[in-house]
Amino acid sequence: MGAGAIHSAEDARRLARRRLPWMVFDYIDGAAGRETGAARNRAALDAVTLRPRILRDVSQRSLSAQVFGAEADRPFGIAPMGMCNLAAPGADLMLARLAARYRVPHGVSTVASTPLETILEAAQGYAWFQLYFSGDGSGAFKLANRAKAAGYQTLVLTVDVPEVGRRPRELRHGFTMPFRIGPRQFFDFAMHPRWSLRTLFAGRPEMANFEMEGYDFDRTESRARATWDTLARLRDLWPGKLVVKGVLDTEDARALMSAGVDAIQVSSHGARQLEAAPAPIEMLAKIRAGLGSEFPLFYDSGICSGEDVLRALSQGADFVFIGRILQFAIAAAGEAGLEKMWDVLSQELSIAMAQTGQIMPNSDNSHW
Repeated sequence: MGAGAIHSAEDARRLARRRLPWMVFDYIDGAAGRETGAARNRAALDAVTLRPRILRDVSQRSLSAQVFGAEADRPFGIAPMGMCNLAAPGADLMLARLAARYRVPHGVSTVASTPLETILEAAQGYAWFQLYFSGDGSGAFKLANRAKAAGYQTLVLTVDVPEVGRRPRELRHGFTMPFRIGPRQFFDFAMHPRWSLRTLFAGRPEMANFEMEGYDFDRTESRARATWDTLARLRDLWPGKLVVKGVLDTEDARALMSAGVDAIQVSSHGARQLEAAPAPIEMLAKIRAGLGSEFPLFYDSGICSGEDVLRALSQGADFVFIGRILQFAIAAAGEAGLEKMWDVLSQELSIAMAQTGQIMPNSDNSHW
């Protein structure tokens, strides 16, 4: 079964689970603790209802949107995800090509498995660089300068990882970055020969942005030393748009707006950090109310359908980012699977807009 078998995000996930090594699938799919946070996120999204409207001419619908004043062909883009090439060789570039084709931002992770310069070129400029502060921060500022030199216009600082969350599914498999293979992993890979052979021929995925002299990234290193002074230094360094990702508190959001950031991304890191965190879709509406209608507000975490996109827009998001399900689609059927998943999301959104009487994605949002 290939891309034709993908009719929903759950189809992509089911196929990916069958084809990926257990360790890789659980790294992508897993959440913090007992994963009750992920369940809370899903329940909260499901609880958001949309208002059906009738007898409106919605025959000429547009899925286009604006993000930072630029036209995007969809109101959703690609969230930053680490080590995407574990899903399939070349996954980073598949995502970059998709971003270029639909003129949407592709979040390029600090721990991407393709160099940030290569992804920006493949995305034809439709890429934002996501930054982690780590250790004393010297490496992070080197990366920010490198992204600036490469031509990135938008920097996304992720602030919800002072320490890497404990994800038991991932830990049980001994998952590490850089990628290491022991007896347990060898058996896992042997049980998934198709993935293993393709990965062997392509080369083991590595964290590609750390080949610069004097900076070795340790994924488990504490990031707890980042402060508001760190943000101020980064704001002074970065001439373009600065987005802060991982915000779930209205007081923090107001402080960020006062600190001069250009946008805030409401996110629980896909429920991978704090199991007891509130559902981000619920905090989105509160943060929108606290910031007013004009400040750019983005959203990610738990988006699994076009209706989920419309739910987030209805709660105050200006733009939405999608993560795991795109990796699952790639794992299921490569680039064709990714394109099919994107088309499914687009169709779901378009149909939901028709059902709710909207001809533009944000046309019925109360915050506009």
